[in-house]
Amino acid sequence: MDHHDWTERYRPESLAELEGNEDKFRRVKQWLKFWEEGRSPKKKGMLLSGPPGVGKTTLALAVARERGWTVIELNASEQRNAASIRSSATRGSQHFSLEQFSSSGNKPGRTLILLDEVDHLSGGFSKVSEERIAKSLESDVQLKGDSGGKAELLYLLKNTFQPVIMTCNDPMRLWGGGRNWRVNRDRVMRLSENVIFDRVRRADLRRVAHKIMDSEEISMDPESLERLIEGNSGDFRALVKDLQSLNASEKTHVDIDDV
Repeated sequence: MDHHDWTERYRPESLAELEGNEDKFRRVKQWLKFWEEGRSPKKKGMLLSGPPGVGKTTLALAVARERGWTVIELNASEQRNAASIRSSATRGSQHFSLEQFSSSGNKPGRTLILLDEVDHLSGGFSKVSEERIAKSLESDVQLKGDSGGKAELLYLLKNTFQPVIMTCNDPMRLWGGGRNWRVNRDRVMRLSENVIFDRVRRADLRRVAHKIMDSEEISMDPESLERLIEGNSGDFRALVKDLQSLNASEKTHVDIDDV
């Protein structure tokens, strides 16, 4: 973790530390209960959708950390084709923890598959042949573009033995802009829950700002803090970056002129 980056330094590490969207967290906890008890829910995937900076990825990482689960994280904006997803996420989803076969009575260990920014899996849901995927995995011959990425996502959700959490900012981009977008949406939603996050409330932004300022021993006039929050669209990440920028001069007090 890069502790010079405040967005990482102050990333919550448990559900209890998260602010905002509490009702969404409760839905995620209900879904997780199946996995914690060693069972698979009917829908093995969960799509966390909503604007950037509201805690979608942070929630997924916090869930894994507080349960001691392994995380396989894939950013779909960078690794978009079927072979890329198969080589890491799909293969990782097929593994069982040895703890699941033990008689010690301990809760089973899990591997959380985290697919960030799945709305960047542009293109169609057309399946790429297994022969082409295998050839790409076994040699330096790379699949072009994002071939088969969405189809591989469906394959992963159908066949996983492990929880799959996906994040996206714009679900419509995932479904596609053509006449078949509803069909594509339904194909994904038959296999995954959809939790839609809202923009963060001002009260939540205020609490996070106070936590960070207390930790960094920074003071700020109430008027200055309100001005900072007024200019925020409900984005935790943007707030933390703004606070770090205000601290660049290493002043212990921030006033309205600084903001």
